Amino acid sequence: MKLTVCIGSSCHLKGSRQIVEQFQKLISENHLEDKVELVGTFCLGSCQTGVSVKIDETLFSVAPEDTKAFFEREVLPRL
Repeated sequence: MKLTVCIGSSCHLKGSRQIVEQFQKLISENHLEDKVELVGTFCLGSCQTGVSVKIDETLFSVAPEDTKAFFEREVLPRL
């Protein structure tokens, strides 16, 4: 699975760095390093909502405080 986080200026201001750090921790804690590829990218075209996150080709908007719940709700069930 490819988990892509926008690190462009708008998403950076909304907390993309914290989301990346939380994803890194959650991937490690769940021993998913061989199943989840975490990558950064620039603008995904949805700047007005929150931090843009893609799981494979599906786009989501995530806030730093919702990262763990998002991971449990959207990432884990897809594995």
